[in-house]
Amino acid sequence: MRFLVLKKETLLFFLAIGVVLASISAWFMLKAGDSAVFNHQSEKDTREIHMVTVEFKTKMKNGKELEVYRWDPGSISLKQGEKVNLFISGINGEKHPFYIEGTKIKGTVKKGEETVVPLQFDKAGTYRIICEAHSDRSHNGPMIADIVVN
Repeated sequence: MRFLVLKKETLLFFLAIGVVLASISAWFMLKAGDSAVFNHQSEKDTREIHMVTVEFKTKMKNGKELEVYRWDPGSISLKQGEKVNLFISGINGEKHPFYIEGTKIKGTVKKGEETVVPLQFDKAGTYRIICEAHSDRSHNGPMIADIVVN
């Protein structure tokens, strides 16, 4: 009859190895769905540009309040043919329906949400993002930003 004799040190060694392997396995299983942020940019050479909706408010000497809305930044530059995702975050104002002049692009930016607008212009020129809710001074505007394509 044969017996397996384990010393205390041998048993602790195998227990430690088991804990290490279980920890490594758990770490890989929990991280399986994550992707590195810096690799996000290489999505077929698509550049990301971030824009926000901004409100400026002041009170006049006569007590009247003035407010105006704008896109920030007010101007962005692209290269002709460049692929861009424009991320617009709604910070101020409940909603901003917009269109991009000279294109068929339309959308709405809502407060607390982010709207993603894919852009690629084949012609050089200046294209304006115009908010339909704030299109002129009588509507707390004009809320216009320029997309300059070189």
